[in-house]
Amino acid sequence: MRIRPLIAASLLAPAAIAACGDDTNPSATLPSTYAFESKFVPGASSVRYDGQIFRQVLLVELDTFIGSLSASIDNGSLTPTKSGDLIGALDYYLRFDAETSGSDAIRLSTTPGTLQATFDDFDSTAFLAEKIAGNDAVTDHKDFSGTAFRGWSDASIAAQGGNIVRPEGLITAFFTTLEKAAIDRVNGHVSLDGGGKALPVHVTPSGLDLGELVAKFTTCAVAFHQATDDYLDDATPEKGLLSSNAAPAEGVAYTALEHAWDEGFGYFGAARDYRAYTDEELSGKGGRDDWARGYHDTDGDQSIDLFTEYNFSQSTYAAKRDLASVASGRSDFTARIGKAFIRGRAIISAAAGRALSESEMTSLKTARDEAVGAWEEALSATGLHYLNRTIVQLNAAGTEAFDHQKLAGAWSELKGFSLCPQFNPRSPLTGAQFDRLHSLIGDAPVLPSAGAEALAEYKTALLEARGILMDAYGFPAISAGDANGQGGW
Repeated sequence: MRIRPLIAASLLAPAAIAACGDDTNPSATLPSTYAFESKFVPGASSVRYDGQIFRQVLLVELDTFIGSLSASIDNGSLTPTKSGDLIGALDYYLRFDAETSGSDAIRLSTTPGTLQATFDDFDSTAFLAEKIAGNDAVTDHKDFSGTAFRGWSDASIAAQGGNIVRPEGLITAFFTTLEKAAIDRVNGHVSLDGGGKALPVHVTPSGLDLGELVAKFTTCAVAFHQATDDYLDDATPEKGLLSSNAAPAEGVAYTALEHAWDEGFGYFGAARDYRAYTDEELSGKGGRDDWARGYHDTDGDQSIDLFTEYNFSQSTYAAKRDLASVASGRSDFTARIGKAFIRGRAIISAAAGRALSESEMTSLKTARDEAVGAWEEALSATGLHYLNRTIVQLNAAGTEAFDHQKLAGAWSELKGFSLCPQFNPRSPLTGAQFDRLHSLIGDAPVLPSAGAEALAEYKTALLEARGILMDAYGFPAISAGDANGQGGW
């Protein structure tokens, strides 16, 4: 196994980490970056989560591919004509085969360019489908491969294939629906919205943005699920927080417990110096010129290392909601999550080579609860934000301000984020409350063609759904926005 050298001095943890021996109060001397030196291999980092970053990249690549479908069909570079043609192209990312496609270039681009140019540069055979909830079921807190998956009730989404009873089945249903629209477009049949405006392949006349649904749901069913229900969980012997913290085998720089915690952090997708970014920078809304894109060449090598210097989607949602929290009075998601991940890793690292004491494990679980709790809050706050954007579009029905694609995009982000809580065994949004939320949101937005009365009823349902989110997470009233979807998050 390849051992990564210590990352640049600008990211190294300060020696004061030793103060974490007081495990009930891992103090203000915690490192500011997620960087920890190995106790077992001199000069090596003990941090490693290669497979998780590779899957983050695959998620970005899949999203980019779906977003480019219409243009690719229109310019003739992609011509699916029969069942399976587009599914194969989508499965390229979902079931990526490093043996046959490792030398392919990645599309993800940065300025300066990425250190990793091809899939082989990640030195990983990981792929997405293997880690979808229900497919890697050893640690699942529910039977996602059977009857436990919830949140989608309209089976018509699977008319072309897939199903609504398993997470992978729903992803397949999104894929087959995309494929049908793509084949139609190749044959000259372009979908139109209710006003006769042409729609891209990924937006349906019924108001679904399949690109947003795939991106948000797949990220939650893989990254959020794996982090919360596997690597940061403590319900399965020798897994997650119950992994061994004893000295590793010769040549390995980290304990099993160090690695498990790192893998949870990798699925959050933050750069090692996440806490050095402002919310504006993480959100791509300004800041220092060379930080303002959500990534930064921290080590000064004129490239962006996707393992250490890039912030992937879930880590940026927290910052986007933090920007809105200036007005709403909400606490700082990025600080809560970033500090908790570092605090937990510091507890583990201080004890590396031996089992954690009872008090150390209690402190570790507290750090886990803070990181995971704030992470889910950030995702659900983002769902609330898009619920408000959905209401804004409903209110614009019948005016020039109404935009079918914007409604589809906002609703699909709301739906995608709202499917996430079921994957966290410690979610405060469960059972009948979760089911009620999804009965109110539905499986597609109500469109202007349904009439003013139906729109008003749906808006009332969304306001009730907003109340469920507010109550479940204890969001302050000011964060909700008004009845017209304005203000708040």
